[in-house]
Amino acid sequence: QVQLVESGGGLVHTGGSLRLSCAASARTKHTMGWFRQAPGKEREFVAAKSWLGSGPVYADSVKGRFTISREGDKNLSYLQMNSLKPEDTAVYYCAARASSLVVSTTSGYVYWGQGTQVTVSS
Repeated sequence: QVQLVESGGGLVHTGGSLRLSCAASARTKHTMGWFRQAPGKEREFVAAKSWLGSGPVYADSVKGRFTISREGDKNLSYLQMNSLKPEDTAVYYCAARASSLVVSTTSGYVYWGQGTQVTVSS
């Protein structure tokens, strides 16, 4: 069992930046991913990176603006978000899967954090 805890969300103006962090409860060989869910919408894939180093994979909507990274020895995953837009407003979730294969579907991830709110004002 892996527990995930996100942090780093908040309120930012359009064009601003935030860095989200995800701390895993144990040192595991998992693929780490980030998803987001806006009000009234389904949860959608944002980015993911394997513990083997394969990937990263990004959603088209965040390519060139978001960067996913990992610190394996500290069981940490980060999502650096730059050039934020109002449409990036959502609850952001950290997720993990016990495989080195990077996938972008919510069903592919077993472990989930509680989410952290990101709000981008126009």
